[in-house]
Formats: sequence, C-alpha cells, structure tokens
Amino acid sequence: MAENGSGRPPERQVTDVRARWAIAVAVLAIIALAVAMVVLVNDSGQPSGTSPSPGTTVTQPGPTVTVTTSPKPAPSTPVHRTFRYQPLWPFTSEAAAAGWQQAYRSGGQQPWHLDPGQTALSFTTGFLQFDEINLVVSQSVQGDEAYVSVGYRPEQNPPAVAATIHLARLGQGDDAPWEVVGTRDSSLTLTRPSYGAVARSPLTVGGRITGVDEAVRVDVRQASTGDRLGTFCCVAAGGAAQPWSAQVTFRGGTDPALTIVASTGGHYQRVEAFAITAIRQQANQN
Repeated sequence: MAENGSGRPPERQVTDVRARWAIAVAVLAIIALAVAMVVLVNDSGQPSGTSPSPGTTVTQPGPTVTVTTSPKPAPSTPVHRTFRYQPLWPFTSEAAAAGWQQAYRSGGQQPWHLDPGQTALSFTTGFLQFDEINLVVSQSVQGDEAYVSVGYRPEQNPPAVAATIHLARLGQGDDAPWEVVGTRDSSLTLTRPSYGAVARSPLTVGGRITGVDEAVRVDVRQASTGDRLGTFCCVAAGGAAQPWSAQVTFRGGTDPALTIVASTGGHYQRVEAFAITAIRQQANQN
C-alpha cells in the first residue's frame, strides 16, 4: 500500500480532520453563547432571570413624558391712591367715600358715583342748583382724573359749554367714587383766593371775564349741608379778559374744604358760565 506525505494512513487522516471540525464547532458554539449573554446583560442591565443586588439601580427604558407647568401669578399688591386735591363734593373726606363704597358693595346704592359725567351733572343741577345746565358736552378720563364739560343748548344752536369740571377718584379700590375738585376755567376765571388757600370771612374773590354786560355772582357753599354760607350779588363786568373782584362774607362752615362759586348769565338763561375753587377754612372761625 502506498503511503501519503504525512506518513499516516488515509483513514487516520480523515479521523483527525473530523475531530478538528468537531472542536471548531464546539468553540463557535461557546462563542455564540457568550455573545448572547453579553447582549442580554446590555439590554436589561442584569443577566436574564436574576434580581438586582442590593444597592443596584436598574433603569428600565420607557416613554418620554414632557410636563409643562404654568407659573403661578404673583399676588397682586394693592396700589395706594393718593388724593392730592380738596374734597368739594359729594364727599367731605376719604372716610366718607369709603362709607359709600361699603354700602354700594352691599346693595349697589347710587351707582352714579362711578360715572364722572353723571357726577358732574349731579353737582351742577343738584348741589349748585344750576338746573338749566343739564348736558354733558364732552368728557376726558385719564386714569384717576377726569374733565367733564357741562353746558346747555341755547334755543336751536349747538350746545354751549358753561364750565369744565375737574374730578378725581377719592379712596382706594376699583370702585372708588369720583369727587368734584375744581374747574378748568376759560371765559370766566376764578383765581383769587388761590386753590386750597386757608381763608376766613370776609373773603376777597376775583378773576377775569370775557363777555358783554355780565353780572358776576359769588356763593360760598359746603357739601355736608348744601346750603349757601354766604352770597354776594352782583359785580358788573365785561370786555375781553377783564379783571373782576368782589368781597363776600360767610359763616357756619364745618367742612374741611369750602366751595367758592362764581357765575354769570342773563342772555339766554339765568346761568351761562361758572367757575369754582376750593378754600380751607381757618380754625376757630364762627
């Protein structure tokens, strides 16, 4: 029998090859098993079928949830309103205005205090008793202040402005009422005494006037009673921005501020123009 180059019989060579293949297959199987174990560990963080050891944190993949939260609004801080004028009408103090606010919140009484136009008309027709001046010709509201032009309709003509009343909110809160504090003068001005001056009786009152054949009347009034505390009638005046002056005696005032009223008319109706200012009464005056 011929021999091959290895010196081994052919049968023995075949057996050796088969053994090598068997070993190779076994090695490949072991490698595949090891790879599978690694994959399992990577997927779960722990080998399959085991429990985490104490002190080990296991993170399981899950859906991502986005939570949106709205910031809570900061608590609102009440804004303190400072009243910079003399309270003329309808209230004599901030405490009196707060009393109305409490009553209004309970039963809704006298809502016209929240309307500057209605407050201006009530002042003109009610407190001053100028009942022919019954129109709101125009009004401008800027924050806590308002200017309301009140007037009348002379015969069939367009409305005429008798005065522009200055109002301001008195008190705190969104329902603080409107308070008459003065006028913004034009053809009839009232410049003496100065606004908010401390004064006593007798009182010299004056200003300027534009008109023809005017007769200026002066009244001193207070909100708490509505009565005239003093009257002077009348001083003749006229021309273009001509000065006028009068002296009025008054008594019985009890309010912190008194209202000085100058008025004129007589062409179309009794009162056609007026102006007001405020004085503070001198202490211990009878």
